[in-house]
Amino acid sequence: GSIGSQPMRKFSCVTLSTQQLNIKKLVSYEKQEVPVQAIMFITTKGIKICVSPKQKWVQTAMRKIDQKRTKGK
Repeated sequence: GSIGSQPMRKFSCVTLSTQQLNIKKLVSYEKQEVPVQAIMFITTKGIKICVSPKQKWVQTAMRKIDQKRTKGK
């Protein structure tokens, strides 16, 4: 089938949280461009939280997650 016929199964960010999250509780993240530019953090409990990539703590959290990933768990 064509790409357009597939239902949107992937969770996407529409509203962004403005509160700062506890970096220790974040296990991974995904970058999103549409419908809004966002970073979707996934917590240790599997909760997905969308935040603006423009916030300073978001950049820090992404770096921390990257460092954890490169250490090879």
